[in-house]
Amino acid sequence: MAKNTELSAAAKKRNRRKNLVAYAFIAPNFIGFAVFTMIPIVVAFGMAFCNWDGNNAPQFTGLKNFIDLFQDTFFLNSLVNTFLYSIGTVPLTIAVALGLAILLNQKIRGRGVFRAISCFPYVSSIIAVTTVWRMIFHSSKGPVNNILYNAFHVPKDDLPQWFTGHLIILSYILFSLWKSMGYYMVIYLAGLQGISGELYEASDLDGANVWQKFRYVTWPQLRPTTFFVVIIMTIGCFKIYDTAVLLAGGSNMSTSAMVLVAFIYQEAFTKWNMGYASAAAIILFLIVLAVTLFQFKNESKYAND
Repeated sequence: MAKNTELSAAAKKRNRRKNLVAYAFIAPNFIGFAVFTMIPIVVAFGMAFCNWDGNNAPQFTGLKNFIDLFQDTFFLNSLVNTFLYSIGTVPLTIAVALGLAILLNQKIRGRGVFRAISCFPYVSSIIAVTTVWRMIFHSSKGPVNNILYNAFHVPKDDLPQWFTGHLIILSYILFSLWKSMGYYMVIYLAGLQGISGELYEASDLDGANVWQKFRYVTWPQLRPTTFFVVIIMTIGCFKIYDTAVLLAGGSNMSTSAMVLVAFIYQEAFTKWNMGYASAAAIILFLIVLAVTLFQFKNESKYAND
């Protein structure tokens, strides 16, 4: 009996030692997450109900920041621009990435080279690729407008101003498509290669054409992959900041170019209106949470059906 007790105590001691080793490995990451993510989130929730300039003591204002936000035309425009950007970017990127993945899943020459090339924009520096993009779409010197002028005879006064006015959101969408389609193509390619060939053989026996194979075999089998892509892309679209700032010309962004995260940054670190910026950040958090929960609900409903 005493021997069993000693063995049990020794086993508990070994387990505690193993647990301490495990905690030691995850502690740096957890501490960094707590200090730079969790604590700021909690503080932001508190500051959303206060008026604070970053220097003087915070003053509790209740729901005033939220009420003022929904009366702020600049905030509402940034919210609409963010939604338009997300609605345009997510389905277009999915369609192009899936099309490329299906194409490169076939036995064609040079597909390995094209797979590598398509990922170059995604892994390249955001500053470098936005600089190239601004040169390509420059209003007077860029090759795109030169082609429109020389080949399609568009008058100089009617040439599109890609980074001002109503075309700026389209520029955001096209740039994001070009930069990220290679990454999501690789994800879809992995999903395609995980589909059993027996399903396609069975569809051939049933006389299915190419479209029917895609609709009844490929697309349903890729639903988990698409769900992952939609979640990641949606969150990323609502967090757009660097692309908007670099394409729209820095911190002095116009109303048509403003997105939600850029609005939060300007309020917090340009106007030093921390409480107001925190309230906008909470609204962004709630929107992303609601969209994500909606997508999870639809996915679980489909899985249960």
